[in-house]
Amino acid sequence: MSPTRPTSPTNRVSVDTDVCIGAGQCALTAPAVFTQDEDGFGAVLPGREDGGGSPLLREAARACPVSAVRVEEG
Repeated sequence: MSPTRPTSPTNRVSVDTDVCIGAGQCALTAPAVFTQDEDGFGAVLPGREDGGGSPLLREAARACPVSAVRVEEG
C-alpha cells in the first residue's frame, strides 16, 4: 500500500496513550492530523479523528516505533 494513497473519510484514527512513548513520529509525519500533548505524547488533532484525508496517515502509523497509532477503516 502506497503511503501517498488518500484515506477514506470513514477512517477512525487514534493514539493508544497507554502505549505511546512520545517519540513524535506521528506529528512529524502527518502534522495535519497529529500533534503532541502538553506531556509530549501523540494526540489526534480535534476534528481530525477521520484522518482528514491525509495521504500520510498510514505512513505516520508505520513510523510509530511502538505501534501506538491506530487507523481503522470503516
